[in-house]
Amino acid sequence: MGKRKTQRKNAAMLDSDDDNSSVSSSSTMRSDRMSVSGTEEVEFNKDSLLDEAVDALYEKRGTTRVKALELIIDAFNSNLQHQFVEKKFATLLHQCLNCIKKGSSKEISLASHTIGLLALTVGSGDNAREILEESITPLSQAFKSGSESSKIASLLECLAIITFIGTNDPEETEKSMQIMWQLVHPKQGSNVITVKPSAAVITAVVSAWSFLLTTMDGWRLSSKLWQESITFLSSLLDKDDRSVRIAAGEAVAVIFEMGSLEKFAAEAKGSSDGSVSEGNKSKEGFSHIQGLKGKILNQVRDLSVEAGGKGSAKKDLNNQRNLFKDVLEFLEEGYCPETSVKIGGDSLQTSTWSQFIQLNFLRRFLGGGFTKHMQENEFLQDVLGFTPKRRNLLGSEHISNTEKRMYRSPNSVLNKARTQLLNKQRMLSEGRNIGHFAVNVGDEDF
Repeated sequence: MGKRKTQRKNAAMLDSDDDNSSVSSSSTMRSDRMSVSGTEEVEFNKDSLLDEAVDALYEKRGTTRVKALELIIDAFNSNLQHQFVEKKFATLLHQCLNCIKKGSSKEISLASHTIGLLALTVGSGDNAREILEESITPLSQAFKSGSESSKIASLLECLAIITFIGTNDPEETEKSMQIMWQLVHPKQGSNVITVKPSAAVITAVVSAWSFLLTTMDGWRLSSKLWQESITFLSSLLDKDDRSVRIAAGEAVAVIFEMGSLEKFAAEAKGSSDGSVSEGNKSKEGFSHIQGLKGKILNQVRDLSVEAGGKGSAKKDLNNQRNLFKDVLEFLEEGYCPETSVKIGGDSLQTSTWSQFIQLNFLRRFLGGGFTKHMQENEFLQDVLGFTPKRRNLLGSEHISNTEKRMYRSPNSVLNKARTQLLNKQRMLSEGRNIGHFAVNVGDEDF
């Protein structure tokens, strides 16, 4: 009963608007037939409700589109919409992209989140690839249309999710990372107008950037692209905003875990006239790296024991201390933090910084839908290495015949996702084992 009441409320929301003026389009007329007044009991098919919501995305009235997106997000969080996506994938994607192109900041935020949920639902494969290819340009343009923190954060999360799922190409992943990085560290030039980003935007950029970094082979990263980024991250550790410091600390931990400090540090500056030998340049570079490592270690140590300031929230302060204690232990002793999250009657565990970053990012993105997705979304289960003890999807009375065929087929999107992700994870694991904390090799003083 409670679920039906919620659905009726959502249905009625689709055709409500601020001035209550009538709209005569066909999709609004269909929404009208779904509206509920008083305590009238109405039964309807949940797929029909989603169809109505997608139809409402064609409306000219922005408030109608916003409410439709809210309903769609709720539906995707509450259940895995495989059957619906099979029918309406392209329509939903392109209507969301239209919302991003012409909508208000709130509409852009909701449409971005919807696209991310769509990608998580389809998993790896041709559809995920299409989402990335179709979305990258509209998302990039939307970053330039305003500086509202909530909108920028939603766009960043969307870009991170669709890149994470839609490509195995390091160059494409780096392209998305560059788009993010430009928001906080733009290239200098006479035609570049720089607007100082807010702390919330910096936090969102660094978090999304770090999430994608976890998928990369550190030794294949472009040193030209990422010179001085570690220096920039080090500067963020000194910022007043605690969320910025925490995001920067996580990014630094991933960089060290990958053994890629040299890739992320500025190259030593040699003499332009050639008077400095290659040997001296190499020594200068090594000295620069050692100095940077020492500075970061001192920053991490200070943040792990920070006393806190006036008005400092105790929970936030404890989160910072705990994080930087873990980072300090990792830098000094090489131990990664182990975490465990209860999902139903099962536990999801992480044992590397990359896994920790991925878990937290996906958990924040899915919000209240995280548990449902982790229990039933095999793509996410493969990403995070989680297998519910009671997973028996083929025997579930709540799964449709269409979904059963999708799970059984060796060519299904979900089975392809499993294969591709496991191959990617094996490759990354081998790379990390070879390069794990390589920054400490031959460096006994750090």
